[in-house]
Parts: sequence; C-alpha cells; structure tokens
Amino acid sequence: MKAAFAGTPEFAQAALARLHAAGLTVPLVLTQPDRPAGRGMKLQPSPVKVFALEHGLPVIQPRSLRLDGKFPDDAQAAREALRQAAPDVLVVAAYGLILPQWVLDLPPHGCLNIHASLLPRWRGAAPIHRAIEAGNTRTGITIMQMDAGLDTGDMLLVEAVDIAVGDTTATLHDKLAALGARLIVEALELAARGGLRRTPQPSEGVTYAHKIEKAEAAIDWTQPADMIERRIRAFDPFPGAATTLAGEPLKLWRARVSEGHGDPGEVLSAGGEALVVACGSGSLAVTQLQRAGGKRVSAAQFLQAHPGLTGRLLGP
Repeated sequence: MKAAFAGTPEFAQAALARLHAAGLTVPLVLTQPDRPAGRGMKLQPSPVKVFALEHGLPVIQPRSLRLDGKFPDDAQAAREALRQAAPDVLVVAAYGLILPQWVLDLPPHGCLNIHASLLPRWRGAAPIHRAIEAGNTRTGITIMQMDAGLDTGDMLLVEAVDIAVGDTTATLHDKLAALGARLIVEALELAARGGLRRTPQPSEGVTYAHKIEKAEAAIDWTQPADMIERRIRAFDPFPGAATTLAGEPLKLWRARVSEGHGDPGEVLSAGGEALVVACGSGSLAVTQLQRAGGKRVSAAQFLQAHPGLTGRLLGP
C-alpha cells in the first residue's frame, strides 16, 4: 500500500518513522513551511521534513491546500504532486493545515488521521494539554477516517492509556506518539486486507481542545491548588506556567499540592526542597522553577540564591 504522509512536529515524525520502518511505500510527504526559531530566528525545517530528507522521501511544503485561498499556486502544485504520487491513502498527523475536500477525495482509501484523544472528547488542536489540564485520568489514540468536520470522522481504531499522576504534556506526548505510530501501521495493514471497520463517533461527550495561547501561561493564584498544579503539568514544555517575584518573571515546572493557607500568591515557607505558595484553596509546593534567561533548577538551588522569601507575594 502506498501511503502519502502529511504532518509537521515530533508527534508526526514518530508516525512517519514507523511507517518507513514497516516497509510501506511513502511516495510523498507534506509538511509545513520552514519557520524561524531559536535565538537567531533562523528558518528551521520541521521534524517531519528532517526525517523525510534523511531517508530520501520527496517533500513538498505548501502554504495552503485551498485552491480558492491565499496561495492557489501552492495548492495547485500540491494537487499535481499528490496526483503523480498516486497514494492509496493519506496519513495525517498534526499537519497544521485544513484539508479541503479535493484532498479528502483523492486517495482511494481517503485520509486517516492520528488523533491524540479518545474521540469525541478533545477534538481540536491541543488534546494532550487539555486532558491534563482537565484532570482526566485516561486518554488515548483514535485513528479516524477524516471528513470535512473538525475531528468528526468515523473511528477506525481506538486504544486508551492511563494518564499518570506526574505526567506532563511532554511525557504524555511521547507515550501517545509511540502509540499512534503503532496503531496507524496496524490500521493500514487492516485496510490492505479490507479489515477496517468504521464506527461513527458518539453524539454525547464532545469537548474541544482549543489551541494553547501564551496568555494562558500566567498563574492565577486565586484558583485552587490542584487546578494550578494540573496547569503547570499541562503547560510543560509550552508555554510554561508563569508568575513573578518582585517583578521578575518566573516559570514553574514542578509542584505538588500541599497544606497551608494564606493570601493567594503568598509564600508560606521557603526552605528545604520546596517553595510553598498559598492558593485560592490549599497551597502549592513548588519544586522546580526557572528564572528568565536561566535554566530549570530545583527549588533548593533557587532558594540558596534567593533567601528570605517567606511572606513575599508572587504575582500574575
């Protein structure tokens, strides 16, 4: 089976690598255009592009696939490239561009999406972050037959995983990327034998995982401690949960719910292995944090350089 591929970040790269290792023919790879990144803001290729070029897979990077959109020449070139590649199926994983109907209709087996949630829960752009933020205890991968809606297509394969107490978006991402890579190979093997079965998504239980915005990073200390703790894990590695101390930005990376009461944002104790901060209800023992321009350090290391913080207030 010839499987063209559309994806951009590391989550997608894991799937492309698994398809390649399984010996499937990948006649074409679509990925987002190179983006500026790093301190020098130099153009950087996506992880999917890097893998594809290293393994001799043809790559195109259209800015849009809409024939009537802002970049119709890109879309026309992409359509011609896909036609020449003649894939049996298009595998899609965190691509970042909306697929118009002509793309959905082009491969005989359509387009199969690797989605990092148990649909219909957490449709949308940030299912891993939102599952942790909401306090879910389970998530998983859904291999979905794509349609014109936002993650509304029929389910083909589903497998659940537990969300561990200490999981961050980074750790859960890696678990789900590996699971999605395995399941998409299984799905294509079933499709080649005519063994895939489509199941419509339930109409109940629909939630949307809206894109993570940088503005969400600021910690609201009036919220309950358990909610703030989940947001710290959900926003690791991006955008990082942020607060301030005496006007200096701080990012918090590890914390646990603790005991103690005070004004929201008040440092209740600052010694040993944690910086304990009062929340709207309960308190939070911060164990890893980062100054602007610095590295992540333990609370013990931070407190050695910043003594006498008890009674100080952390701000938004």
